[in-house]
Amino acid sequence: MEPLLIIGIPLLLIFGWAIATYNILVRLRQHCRESWSGIDTELRRRYDLIPNLVEVVKGYAAHEREVFQAVTEARTRAQSAGGSPAEQAQAENVLVDGIKQLFAVSESYPDLKASEQFLKLQNELSNTEDRIQAARRFYNANVRDINTRIEVFPSNLIAGVFTFQREDFFEIEAACVRTAPTVAI
Repeated sequence: MEPLLIIGIPLLLIFGWAIATYNILVRLRQHCRESWSGIDTELRRRYDLIPNLVEVVKGYAAHEREVFQAVTEARTRAQSAGGSPAEQAQAENVLVDGIKQLFAVSESYPDLKASEQFLKLQNELSNTEDRIQAARRFYNANVRDINTRIEVFPSNLIAGVFTFQREDFFEIEAACVRTAPTVAI
């Protein structure tokens, strides 16, 4: 009876540890998925604001057609980029550059900068950018947690057996687009 206990208790402990580790990995993966949906929600909010902003600016600066077209195309590409966080980040970089161009155009039109509708949309976009940044930080923290758990010993053994994959961080390439776009009025 004693040899059975000597072998059984360690096996039971190892089995319990394996189950607990598996459940932690599943929970972390779900946190990543949930936090990515938070980013997706905020990006969609931005996508909904951009056409309104373009229309307001168009009313004042009709001859800036190239900028409007570039922003519209960048929005469409970013909205349809449903791949990895890295692919989404690349599309978002192009969109943020387009928004910066749009705001640069607005600098040339004092009436536009004073427009209540433009100021409201600008404020909404700035708030949305802040929310995207917060959602990005939350997502990246969850990615860090699961990637660490997947890589460290001994939980990497369970991660390997059950084929848990590293998650991609949602990163912006250039430091100049890491901040929300601002316009001096």
